[in-house]
Amino acid sequence: MRRQTGGKLRGVVLLACLLAPVAAASEVVPFASGERLVYEITWPSGLSLGEVEFSAQSVTNGWQFQARVNATLPNFEIRDEYRATTDASLCSQELEKDAQHGSSRTRESVTFDQANRRARRNTMNGGESEFEVPPCARDGLTFLYVLRSEISRGRIPPPDDLNFGAQYQVSMTYAESRELEVAGEMLMSDRILVDLTGPASQRSFEIFFGRDSARTPLLIRIPFELGTFSLNLVK
Repeated sequence: MRRQTGGKLRGVVLLACLLAPVAAASEVVPFASGERLVYEITWPSGLSLGEVEFSAQSVTNGWQFQARVNATLPNFEIRDEYRATTDASLCSQELEKDAQHGSSRTRESVTFDQANRRARRNTMNGGESEFEVPPCARDGLTFLYVLRSEISRGRIPPPDDLNFGAQYQVSMTYAESRELEVAGEMLMSDRILVDLTGPASQRSFEIFFGRDSARTPLLIRIPFELGTFSLNLVK
């Protein structure tokens, strides 16, 4: 994967870009079909806990995104897999989740009816529910790629709803530009703050996007009660 550092954007120009109208999602995306990104999960002390892998693949009339999480905490293992299918405009068609946290396992799917602005959720125990969604509804995995697409055009999406089994409100804020060391190389990045509010939870985290043409996420930091865990790009 090729990464370019690029020059620093002037503050005024960057602010003007961030306030510009959001582009149509049907424009050319910055990431390529076949892209595979692997991240090391690290404990606040720097101890490695496992890895997360993201992949993107173009399919007929759209995209398929996948994320796999393999992590081991003391007496606790996490084995998660997420798969999202979208149309050509990155509007969600289906989200599948298979998550195992210790002895607890969750399997569910959400199917989106974009034309009627409805979605249906099915769980492994036979549960089923239907709910309203906004136009061009996105799931949580797809939204990461939507965010990359908008940032590649110098824009931050406005607050929006997304689905990750439940409905969440998401908002993003540009924080700063900063150099990061990635695989021994210093790369310029843009730090974006993300606030996610769900039915019974609220979480804030930060993503550092590279200045390469793909706007590759270089680092993701997520605070928990035990401390801030990091996802560091390794390949």
